[in-house]
Amino acid sequence: MFRKKSFLCTLDNMCGGVLSAGMVGMVVGHPFDTTKVQMQTQEGAARYKGTLDAMTSIKHHGLLRGFFRGLSYPLVSYGGVNAIIFGVYGASLRMVAEDRTPGLWDVFVAGCAGGAAQLVLACPVDVVKCRLQAQIPHEGVKTAAGHQEYFTGPTQCTRAVWRQSGLRGMYRGLGTMALRDVPTYGIYLVLYEIISSALHARGLTDSRGIVADVIGGGLAGSMSWFCAMPFDVIKSRLQADSAGRYRGFLHCWSVAVKQEGLPVLYRGTLVTCLRGFPVNAATFMVYTQLLKHLKTYDSESQTTGA
Repeated sequence: MFRKKSFLCTLDNMCGGVLSAGMVGMVVGHPFDTTKVQMQTQEGAARYKGTLDAMTSIKHHGLLRGFFRGLSYPLVSYGGVNAIIFGVYGASLRMVAEDRTPGLWDVFVAGCAGGAAQLVLACPVDVVKCRLQAQIPHEGVKTAAGHQEYFTGPTQCTRAVWRQSGLRGMYRGLGTMALRDVPTYGIYLVLYEIISSALHARGLTDSRGIVADVIGGGLAGSMSWFCAMPFDVIKSRLQADSAGRYRGFLHCWSVAVKQEGLPVLYRGTLVTCLRGFPVNAATFMVYTQLLKHLKTYDSESQTTGA
């Protein structure tokens, strides 16, 4: 009885550590995310010259109204979103691989399943986040967007979106987000397995595999984000579009490319990939270490009969 209680306390502390580490990573990465959304959504006269121009402009609005605008909802939902992703991933991997060792195709399919499942919670959070981030004005540039309601926070934004479009508004860009997330999570997890396994095979990690987790998770995150960028640009524009200018994915894609050329589909790539490394390194490190601790406990329990 004491052993089980001790394990539950340990598990509780570990889960708390996973959540804390992930939230720290999200806080560190949010300024990069805000810069990315600003670069992707500002058009015409408000268009930025580049990453430095965007960051300089955002800096003028301070931390809360600038770089950390829109952080609260993603921060609160982080645990739920990642629990869905990795929970569905683990269950799907056991299902598709059955009693054999999972291959890369199994990892890809299970990753896609995890990416699809998290959309239910992640999409409304992203809609509110993008609306708030896109409203940061380009410092020193006058635009025609002054008539739009400026939201003081996520609650006001959520109410406005619901009042205007209801549930459909909260899930605006869902199809585009699915095109981005479903295959990308599969790619992300496959890349992690390849990189991590290569580091282990060459002895380029520590005894607990933390180095492999950090490098594998970080590189997999940055590389998979690069693959997803065209869909991410369209998703950001659709979700930030409070005026209903775009009819959907294809219309937004065609308008963006026609007006700004194909390079627009990779706007914000550098800052996104920079953000992707630390955030995903932390996520994978704590996730894999948690699994190893649980497997160790399970083996000890079977051995002792506890």
